[in-house]
Amino acid sequence: MILRKTYLSRIETLFKVFPVVAMLGPRQCGKTTMARMFALDRNAEIFDLEDPAGRARLTAPMMELGRKASWVIIDEIQRLPELFEILRVLVDRPGNPTRFLILGSASPHLVKGVSESLAGRVGFVDLSGFDLSETGFQDWRTLWERGGFPKSYLAKSDADSRLWLDQFIRTFLERDIPQLGFSIPADALRRFWTMVAHYHGQTWNAAEFARSLGSSEGTARRYLDLLSGAFMTRCIQPWHENLKKRQVKAPKVYIRDSGILHSLLSLPNANSLQSHPKLGASWEGFVVEHIIRWFSIPDIYYWATYSGAELDLLVMHQGERLGFEVKYSDAPGMTKSLASAREDLRLDRVYVVYPGPASYAIADKIIATPLSNIPRLEKLGITDNSGP
Repeated sequence: MILRKTYLSRIETLFKVFPVVAMLGPRQCGKTTMARMFALDRNAEIFDLEDPAGRARLTAPMMELGRKASWVIIDEIQRLPELFEILRVLVDRPGNPTRFLILGSASPHLVKGVSESLAGRVGFVDLSGFDLSETGFQDWRTLWERGGFPKSYLAKSDADSRLWLDQFIRTFLERDIPQLGFSIPADALRRFWTMVAHYHGQTWNAAEFARSLGSSEGTARRYLDLLSGAFMTRCIQPWHENLKKRQVKAPKVYIRDSGILHSLLSLPNANSLQSHPKLGASWEGFVVEHIIRWFSIPDIYYWATYSGAELDLLVMHQGERLGFEVKYSDAPGMTKSLASAREDLRLDRVYVVYPGPASYAIADKIIATPLSNIPRLEKLGITDNSGP
């Protein structure tokens, strides 16, 4: 078992402020395991709403939950969204001692009761699959190829990992989406999801997706919103400011988990990935997801112009403008695009993240660095440019 102490600490910190903590993330990313670890020595009562018996225990939820005295954990709460209003009533009772840890596989904009009924009463923990700070940086290639879902990453073989991923996708489409209340044909959503995989790391074009699906642009956007709300895809918004250049204003789309991406692309092993046209885009998405998680900053953008200049990530951090460019290369060097991004965006520093072992200066304010250095840069205040 990989201990995820950062998340446990985050939950404990939030409970010092809020009576309810919502741990949100995709199915099978480890939320239930994390909740059970948190419940140790707390005498918590757990309601699993995936289990018919668990739902049956809450046929009279106000009475059942109202008599609890300490800790209550409700797993897959999106199955009973009416509980959000009941939790609001319970936590507003004077002197209420009960603390509620609720787990969900859909974001608040899909399950509106979280943000509407519990506003000001709930703190959020976003849980994803494993990252390199948990697995160890020496295993970056395995994590990249298999993705971060625990049962995929910890599988006995690559074949077992890919089998699990294929079945996860099927279950997600045929069971999980209908349970969220969406009546979308599984085949249509899978076709759309596969299209997103082939556009991974590219700008979103609703019209092109709609033509391929034989649907309206509104339907294509609804499918994308659904997958994003279920933590399967990520859209990064473009940054644009008053420059004398035409700037791209469409979001960039990614499959959040690299293992899911490789399964949708029908890549059975590492050799097939190395020869695939989406190799560089796959590495880019893997790195981007790690940077977003490690910095925990909500406002992250990409930047691109129609003349070809671009930057994979633009981060505003501690008063600085930081750029991140991702390259699957042995020794990335200076490019016109990097120079343009540095000057046009007035960047304090640009980090070119590559799979090599050491940091080195490429040009003024532009540094090549391995992914393993990114958490260290954050710890040191991000302006450190020394080697590992």
